[in-house]
Amino acid sequence: MKKIVLMAAIVAMATSANAQDNLWKKASSLCESGKLDEAVETIKPCLNSSETTKKADAWNAAQKIYYQIFMEGQKAEITNKTTGKAEPYDTAKMHRGLVSAFEAALKCDEYDRTPNEKGKVKIKFRADNQKQYAQCRAFIINSGLYEYQHGNNEAALKDWSLYLDSEKDPLFTGMDLSKDPYRAEVAYYAGLVAYQQKDYATAVKYAEIACQDSSKVRDASEILVFSKKDQMKTKADSLDYVETVKKLHAQYPEETKFYNLLMEYYNQPGRQKELSQWVDEEVKRDPSNKMTWALKGEVDMNNRKWDDAIANYKKAMEIDPTFVPVIFNIGVCMNSKAIDLKDQLADKKTGRLTVDNANKVKAILSESKGYLEQVKSLDPNREKVNWAYPLYQIYYSLGDKANTAEMEKLLEKK
Repeated sequence: MKKIVLMAAIVAMATSANAQDNLWKKASSLCESGKLDEAVETIKPCLNSSETTKKADAWNAAQKIYYQIFMEGQKAEITNKTTGKAEPYDTAKMHRGLVSAFEAALKCDEYDRTPNEKGKVKIKFRADNQKQYAQCRAFIINSGLYEYQHGNNEAALKDWSLYLDSEKDPLFTGMDLSKDPYRAEVAYYAGLVAYQQKDYATAVKYAEIACQDSSKVRDASEILVFSKKDQMKTKADSLDYVETVKKLHAQYPEETKFYNLLMEYYNQPGRQKELSQWVDEEVKRDPSNKMTWALKGEVDMNNRKWDDAIANYKKAMEIDPTFVPVIFNIGVCMNSKAIDLKDQLADKKTGRLTVDNANKVKAILSESKGYLEQVKSLDPNREKVNWAYPLYQIYYSLGDKANTAEMEKLLEKK
């Protein structure tokens, strides 16, 4: 009795497997008869069924059906162009047909190269499919472009990813598809769309491909940098980001955006030591950059190294004599230096200064006044820096009553 039941089960399994295999054969016949939509619906159940014994054959049949859908659209498109007519045809269906055909061809090759029960690989469909899809692969770019133009960014990214990733698929063994002229352009737009969708890992992946082309590197590098910046979570992420920006800054020193990104990064709280090191590197790399000298002065100013700060700010001022924030900071540093000197020279008991020591302090304050008054003349409306209060302090300390009163009135207006 058990043997009879077992035999019945085997028969049932064989019947089911035959039924699945018969589906793709039936679908192929429908395709040959031009019944493409019916062929698609017929073949779908057997493509992922575990009961289909000839998976490669099934997927190959599918690619033929979908490819025929694409070709029907192509024929209509060519006919319209050559005759000047505008006969309607389903453009979206044409594009989706090609994408589905391409995906089916890749799936066919996956099963085609799978070892059989004896452990042997007998590739049956690769030669024909490789030739066909190497030739029409570029049309997938148009599929993605169609989706992009219709606001379907997710579908556009999917199509362009298929185009880019397929260059290394085993289907194209023996072919170098990385040399095609569209690769960098497609990679750039795929990276851009991925970035817009906040898919930063994918954006980085395709931006790096686009960066390999000298004509796209400037645009693609922006995607690369901002993708890494926006996904910074760990220390490793931060290091990867800043090293990427530094590399691009070294490669394209004329691009101020990379310098500005580094400046923004190092100016974050807790990175003062790194900022100091980077500024020193930048001064050596390009001593003609006024911003670097200004940053170097700022580092010293924050560390209350007044003389060093003043010297570095003056370097920036030599490059740009109208650099208002720098001139202002020179005046502020000199004022702070005078205050520190006054505290150092004051009598420990009375807090008073000798005449000589008072003159030393006044000399520094007078020099500070000169810089702040220069700022006043360059920025009379205080649009760049608010020089009024520091200048008031200087006038007050020097005993200049008239100018002190003038500054008091100005400060009252604010």
